[in-house]
Amino acid sequence: MRDEGREDISETKKWVLIGPVYPYKGGISHYTGLMYRALSKVHDTIMISYKMQYPRLLFKKEQRDYDNDTFRVENTRFLINTANPFNILATARRIVKLDPGKVIIQWWHPYFAPCYVLLAGMLKKAGIQVIYICHNVFPHERFPLDKQLTKMALKRGNKYVLHAQDEVKELLSIRPDADYRVTVHPTYSAFNFENMDILTARKKLGIPEDEQVMLFFGFVREYKGLKHLINAEAILADRYNKNRQESAGDDTDNGNASAEGTEVLPGIPKLYIVGDFDGNRDEYLELIDRQGIRDHVTVIDGYVPDKEVEKYFSAADLVVLPYESATQSGIVQIAYGFRKPVIVTNVGGLPEVVDDGVTGDIIEPFDDNALAEAIYRYFAEGRQEAYTQGIIEREYRFSWDRMAELLSGM
Repeated sequence: MRDEGREDISETKKWVLIGPVYPYKGGISHYTGLMYRALSKVHDTIMISYKMQYPRLLFKKEQRDYDNDTFRVENTRFLINTANPFNILATARRIVKLDPGKVIIQWWHPYFAPCYVLLAGMLKKAGIQVIYICHNVFPHERFPLDKQLTKMALKRGNKYVLHAQDEVKELLSIRPDADYRVTVHPTYSAFNFENMDILTARKKLGIPEDEQVMLFFGFVREYKGLKHLINAEAILADRYNKNRQESAGDDTDNGNASAEGTEVLPGIPKLYIVGDFDGNRDEYLELIDRQGIRDHVTVIDGYVPDKEVEKYFSAADLVVLPYESATQSGIVQIAYGFRKPVIVTNVGGLPEVVDDGVTGDIIEPFDDNALAEAIYRYFAEGRQEAYTQGIIEREYRFSWDRMAELLSGM
């Protein structure tokens, strides 16, 4: 058994990275592919993925997308059947024979606990250092036994990387002696396929050049608080109409400010909701209709292929994440990859990646009026240029090179 204290040995040996990659869909697949690219620049890295990620019984949607090979990792070894213990043990033995310096495992859901109890347990027993990348320690949607399952798997690790300070207490609740690092989620700049400018993107989407556009992007789940953004859009519409009426009624007003000196937007910002509703689309459409803002909201329901992501972010002036709860979010990092400012709520790790008043704005969750005010001020005060510059100045902090350096030092 190798002496685990001699971590410098790992720098001269192969590394193994485990997680979903192309053709698997989703943010963690993108993340793993980009991590591989960063690590392979400085280490001899082997990519191991799943031959079967989720059983059809548990995940009925198509898990793979062969048309989107942007994040393809050449020579990936698709070995792991997450539901077959014999396969898992055989894979573990193959990894042990490679004698890697480090094995890095993506962790995001207790479904994988039985698999990693076997896999990581055997690796750790062989003296191989196991590092878990915890996208979230516990799942967003909790269920019975999730803490016990998570504990069983994560205690087989040696070290941990977290993307939110709030996750520290979760990890320590099941592993009080955990050796961990907290770092920001790197940026998904790899979606910039064409370096599309805003006018080109808007032409593709049929959006007027002078329209103010905010974007809600990604899987629509209750905890992501889309209903608050819809309510905020209704508040904005009411405020805009009221201010225009007051402006029109003031003989001294020049049309750029209300009678009370309040800024008037050139138009009501248009909200684009782009993502997979997973069957709950109607309830959001009903809310939009009740609020009377159908003309100010565009809904694009469905999975967005990787190569289609760019036009939506490039066309936007602002990306909004009105989450009720969160650990961290890859959406902020995609926005930053396109140098788009964000408005986020003060939950989970979101405030750790947004410099309030510099790269975006942070508001309290569940407060529709505060959200509407933040959006209003962003457009009325013309904050986009300054916030974009703030993002540019902080690009290294969110780089994959920085992540590779962190893992090399563990």
